[in-house]
Amino acid sequence: MLLPSRTVVRRDGGLYALERALRRRGFHRIAGADEAGRGACAGPLVAAAVVLPDGRRGEVPGLADSKLLTPAARERVYEEIQRRASDQVVVVLPPGEVDARGLHVCNIAALRRALAGLAQRPDYMLTDGFPVDGLGVPGLAVWKGDRVAACVAAASVIAKVTRDRIMCQTHEQWPQYGFDEHKGYVTPEHSKALREHGPCSEHRYSYANVAAVLGRTGRESPGVAVGPDSNAEEPVRHNGEMEGRPVTAVCDEH
Repeated sequence: MLLPSRTVVRRDGGLYALERALRRRGFHRIAGADEAGRGACAGPLVAAAVVLPDGRRGEVPGLADSKLLTPAARERVYEEIQRRASDQVVVVLPPGEVDARGLHVCNIAALRRALAGLAQRPDYMLTDGFPVDGLGVPGLAVWKGDRVAACVAAASVIAKVTRDRIMCQTHEQWPQYGFDEHKGYVTPEHSKALREHGPCSEHRYSYANVAAVLGRTGRESPGVAVGPDSNAEEPVRHNGEMEGRPVTAVCDEH
């Protein structure tokens, strides 16, 4: 669906201009959604949906696209979002589901689950790059939305920090891969560890670099059942921690 007619947003209007324009058109509860982990070959795909309140309370100090923030700055912004957001949901899809269904299908499904899991249905939804239908809510897929819309930027921070924390937890089980450093993305160090140790259950076996290592080692991909009863199907209400969620691997920019 398209932005309401005659809504004009200046390029230099700032991160909150799009939401202000939508509110002038009567869309007061605006949800933003984004994901982290598209480009990683290990770890989960994590999507988040965030609703920021109108006015000063919804203006998050330091908010920006998560990729433009340092890890320390992301943590500070993350905590501000926790205090200020009207609503937020995080969805975690394990690598087995990404292998079974494909990255793009999982990407859209995760965004849809996150938006559908909000406590109150939004009036309008903004997503980063990919349109999400089937929710009965008008919306717009915004190119580089995490640099254009505050609610999408907030979702990008929540998804990124959540995923990074999961990968640091994963490192405790699989320290030989260095997940705490590269977070499952392809780096020389990660590739070296893959060659030396082969992939673990947190890797995406459908990815070319992981499959190539499997071919050399003769190991088989672990079977991961995915279906309507899987924990990954349920949106996780986000209260700062993941509440014992099973974790695995994913890909997105480092």
